[in-house]
Amino acid sequence: MLSLRSAAARTFARRSPVATSQRSFLQTRIMAYSTINTNNVRPEPDQVLQDIADYIHNYKIDSPVAYETARLCLLDTLGCGLEGLKYQQCANLIGPVVPGTVVPSGTKVPGTDYQLDPVRGAFSIGTIIRWLDYNDCWLAAEWGHPSDNLGGILAVADWLTRTAKAGGEGKVFKVKDVLEGMIKAHEIQGCIALENSFNKVGLDHVVLVKVATTAVVSKMLGLDRQQTIDALSQAFVDGQSLRTYRHAPNTMSRKSWAAGDAVSRAVNLALHVKRGEQGMPSILTAKTWGFYDVLFKGQPFKFQRPYGSYVMENVLFKISFPAEFHAQTAAEAAMTLHQTLKSKGLTSDDIASIKVRTQEAAMRIIDKTGPLYNYADRDHTLQYMVAIPLIYGRLTADDYSDAVAADPRIDELRAKMTLVEDPRFTEEYHAPDKRYIGNAIKITLKDGTELDEVEVNYPIGHRKRREEGTPVLLSKFERHLRGRFPEEQVQAILAKSGKDVGELDIDEYVDLYVKKN
Repeated sequence: MLSLRSAAARTFARRSPVATSQRSFLQTRIMAYSTINTNNVRPEPDQVLQDIADYIHNYKIDSPVAYETARLCLLDTLGCGLEGLKYQQCANLIGPVVPGTVVPSGTKVPGTDYQLDPVRGAFSIGTIIRWLDYNDCWLAAEWGHPSDNLGGILAVADWLTRTAKAGGEGKVFKVKDVLEGMIKAHEIQGCIALENSFNKVGLDHVVLVKVATTAVVSKMLGLDRQQTIDALSQAFVDGQSLRTYRHAPNTMSRKSWAAGDAVSRAVNLALHVKRGEQGMPSILTAKTWGFYDVLFKGQPFKFQRPYGSYVMENVLFKISFPAEFHAQTAAEAAMTLHQTLKSKGLTSDDIASIKVRTQEAAMRIIDKTGPLYNYADRDHTLQYMVAIPLIYGRLTADDYSDAVAADPRIDELRAKMTLVEDPRFTEEYHAPDKRYIGNAIKITLKDGTELDEVEVNYPIGHRKRREEGTPVLLSKFERHLRGRFPEEQVQAILAKSGKDVGELDIDEYVDLYVKKN
């Protein structure tokens, strides 16, 4: 009897899925524990952090081209912020958390009468800058808008200057100091973006805004090299934004304030370090827990070039259209074709089909079919940004509104479009000596006639067209000023915004942009 029971017990133990599962679970746990580092000796800081800190603290910017481009970038970025304030959804998000709060010697938000703490000021400035997707652009393995960093840089410079002049702890910053900060922020964001695709692991490019702003404002706040490294580690460990809000079927307005959120976090983290918070030296390379293993598929960052002033010198301005940059040349080509149709006595109603050749990046980001639910959806759809110029001969911020989108001709044209990747456009997009953003449009009419294809390799905001583009960029700035201020104030700003603007104290320059009731 006992032997039968023992045999049954052995059989049950062999066949029990519960027992097998428990053994497998324990083996997995043991293997997992064996890969965890238990050595608590702190390593030297990751080289990426050291390189950024050395650049911030030791590199002298001596490029006249970079400084002049930064001046144009400052004006354009502030103008984009003023234009963004026209939109109530943008205006609703900015300002003090508690209505009516005024911070003594605080950051002033251009185009408003707000005076805020530097963290909330950074969010507000960063949000108005980015709202319309009309500020500058950098296209590489990762995309982005380096002038987003101005939200944090300007907020800290203005606050510290006003504080110093009021007798507190601070420093008086000139506009030139802000331009230098912009050049360095552009360089950090842009050089990391050259070879490292955050979008391919689902992360939003504002991680680089957070990192670049943290680096620049750390020095502005008086942090030393080691503290800058600590602050950078805090930026990398901070929860990173997903790209979900930029892509179908979830595109929505968070993409318009994501950069504001990033610069406000950067300022806040740098202030934490100033007050004694430490860093994590191997934040990128730590096994299991580091940025590379957790968020970058175990791959280290790659670099094409050392930090200098390359990015600011080659940055792309959005001059003609408030459109996602991969669509800029497509919109320009569509404008040309609108005029061709008009010259023949035709309209978009006469179009049978449209073929668009574009780059791989555009196919991934802004190729979108089906219903478009909101402003953010429309300004990130290549087909929409081609249809509007073909129909109306224009593309403005208002053209993404519900009122314009209700025109049935837009979706009719979208349905007639075929998008294909052109390998040459993709190759020239990544080439360091070109950095083109090519698009080409071929139209076939209902009677079978094929119009000549229109190809545009780089937009007016490209460095190769800088001489042509600068007067148009300044006209864009003036247009945005006049949309917010009375003529007397517009003239006062223009008078101070010339090539010698760098010598002004930053608070005095910002005061020119205060909205007067």
